[in-house]
Amino acid sequence: MGEVMLGRWLKAVFAASAVFASVNQAVAQGAAPPAAKPEMTESCPGLVAQRMPFAQPAAFRLAALEHDQVRITYIGHATFLIESPQLVRIATDYNDYVRPPVVPDIVTMNHAHTTHFTDHPDPAIKHVLRGWREDEKPARIDLTYKDVRVRNVPTNIRTFDGGTERHGNSIFIFEMANLCIAHLGHLHHALTQAQLNEIGRIDVVLVPVDGNFTLDLDGMVEVLHALKAPLMIPMHYFSAYTLNRFLDRVRQEWDVEIAAVPSTVLSKTNLPAKPKVLVLPGH
Repeated sequence: MGEVMLGRWLKAVFAASAVFASVNQAVAQGAAPPAAKPEMTESCPGLVAQRMPFAQPAAFRLAALEHDQVRITYIGHATFLIESPQLVRIATDYNDYVRPPVVPDIVTMNHAHTTHFTDHPDPAIKHVLRGWREDEKPARIDLTYKDVRVRNVPTNIRTFDGGTERHGNSIFIFEMANLCIAHLGHLHHALTQAQLNEIGRIDVVLVPVDGNFTLDLDGMVEVLHALKAPLMIPMHYFSAYTLNRFLDRVRQEWDVEIAAVPSTVLSKTNLPAKPKVLVLPGH
């Protein structure tokens, strides 16, 4: 899908969402986020045994979400728009170059490059969450807003001179509608068991797959195996070549589905029965 067509499609999406926002507020009944627990088997909701078919034409379900549904739209680069049942809107790795066509309620950022943060966020954004601190101590974020909980697990990043910025990246975990969604940010290294325990059980992982600026492909596949998420959505792939290089590698491990549109509606009941990579168009 070309950038112009994508822009028109997204504008139509959010125009429809705005019209029906009041309807959505009436039907949304998202459960309050659970108390924090570090154990991997307890941090996030577990998987379910029975699942409905995975594929859903999201373009026909844009106006409102059920109480157990989340909409994920790929904006580009490392930016997704994630919407909760109560229409809380979250933009990941919010920056000056790639932004959603609506003002989000919450934005998350990482410090690796300027395409992953901005010093000039829209003042209308309610919560700006920076995944690093200037003193290289770990940022600690645990925000509850309406039916959404956002928390982070800090990781290190490489610097331009070959050094290390401690805690310059955060893996953000979004808990809503009985789902746990992890955005790996600009991940540069394998995860320790302590980090995996803090992340907890994940249903959906948004994963950088360029294999160069972030973690190499074999290392990223190792991370995905460790996380054990049933759904993996690639990001940060720059071109068809880098995306296909990743897909060629992971087809040895998991099923791959190529979506026709950059948005999908997910719930606990329609997660894939076997782990799957879902490609949303755009880069």
